[in-house]
Amino acid sequence: MHATLILDTQHHRGEIDPRIFSGFLEHMGRAVYEGVYDPESPLADEQGFRRDVIEAIRGLRMPLMRYPGGNFVSTYDWTDGIGPREQRPVRPDYAWKSIETNQFGTDEFMAWCRKADTAPMLAVNLGTKGATEAQALVEYCNMPPGTHWADRRVANGHREPYSVKVWCLGNEMDGPWQAGHVPAMEYARRADQAAKLMRGLDPGIELVLCGSSGRGMKTYMEWDREALEYCWDHVAYVSAHRYSENHRNDTDWFLAEGVEVERIIEDYAGLFAYVRGLKRANKRVFLSFDEWNVWYKAGEMDGKWTRAPHLIEEVYNLEDALVCAQYLNAFIRRADVVKIACIAQIVNIIAPLLTKRDGLLVQSIYHPFAIMAELARGKSLVPMVHCPTYRAGERGEAPVLDVSASLAEDGTLAVFAVNRSRTDDVTLSISLADARADEVHAVRVVTGPDAKAANTWEAPNVIKPEGGTARIVEDGSVTVAVPKLGFVALRAATAAR
Repeated sequence: MHATLILDTQHHRGEIDPRIFSGFLEHMGRAVYEGVYDPESPLADEQGFRRDVIEAIRGLRMPLMRYPGGNFVSTYDWTDGIGPREQRPVRPDYAWKSIETNQFGTDEFMAWCRKADTAPMLAVNLGTKGATEAQALVEYCNMPPGTHWADRRVANGHREPYSVKVWCLGNEMDGPWQAGHVPAMEYARRADQAAKLMRGLDPGIELVLCGSSGRGMKTYMEWDREALEYCWDHVAYVSAHRYSENHRNDTDWFLAEGVEVERIIEDYAGLFAYVRGLKRANKRVFLSFDEWNVWYKAGEMDGKWTRAPHLIEEVYNLEDALVCAQYLNAFIRRADVVKIACIAQIVNIIAPLLTKRDGLLVQSIYHPFAIMAELARGKSLVPMVHCPTYRAGERGEAPVLDVSASLAEDGTLAVFAVNRSRTDDVTLSISLADARADEVHAVRVVTGPDAKAANTWEAPNVIKPEGGTARIVEDGSVTVAVPKLGFVALRAATAAR
């Protein structure tokens, strides 16, 4: 099967924000305890942080880490997680019916971020708390010594401010499951009050407004419009969340998931343009797609009032990895809209990494993420793809290939392609209208024996990156092989014609 990709270095969506390769850590199940923090593990460092997890997270090059939730944040009192550990209260967690020991809190998270080479993206509780508590957390994190909460930080051993730049105004407040859920206008007033106080202390922070929890919500887009109109002056982003599923066990249907992700981004692009027009504003608001992943196999969310229960520890296979690559392709293609995106989550809970006390398992979804986070740089080129289609179940006809491309300032081209076909390899010819390829630097391939193939503790390398094949032809185009049920990343040097 043959396909062509035509690119023009002048036809682009602007700069790719590296923050689209960010992560999410929530106090849920074994994400924090026995995940990033496990003092009893032989693999822990002197602060109780898992060294192997830190090293693996560094491999994902995540610029931001969203914390501490998630549903957890809507009943969380951040003051429980600071100060001497022996004095921290043990609390029941409403969201996940678990016991929270508060042995890992704000200061530990900041220390972990430094070791993992990431920056904090903090969520404030606008479910059961409000503007005063949110302002206090900004004071604790970002103010110099000399005020009550800043001095508490100093007393806890951290004189210099943490300078947290990005803050979430609650989590999924449109959802009836959320503690403190209210209608859109009531949330908007609550968020606006918090935003004014938070930015009053630190005008340089960027705020993320809660958007819809998913495209299936009855209030989808209407919630977002109402909240954004009210809070327009104070927010920089609106959040979007999506979890992809394959309950019907239809690989063809599932592998067209990227089409749906693209529609969601297009919905928000229209919303932002509409509200901007209503406001007659020069300002732009962007999308923070700060929860996304595949999730449908592991459904246990009741911790039965235990500590670090095993909750939603999804096992990922090849088709899941190909869907995750399509999320990232969509974020790259719509670099004009999506500025932040956080895979949910990073370890144990619906995550690319699974731990046991003395070991770490790298799951299939880790590999496309790591490759794309490394190679996607510079401008998002608009891909013009000519390829066959296939029957994607109830989704009808879908393109066999899902493609994105970037061009760095030094002329380095990166192309990312997912082959959705279960039966046919694709030979992809890549042409640049105003440039030519000089040298192929690398080709990386992620594929496997079948769609359901997965890494396990007994066989940890069933799905892993391999080298691929590509060649430059006389006209300066590049031909690369994209295997069936495969992901390919190509990196090449280019020069002007």
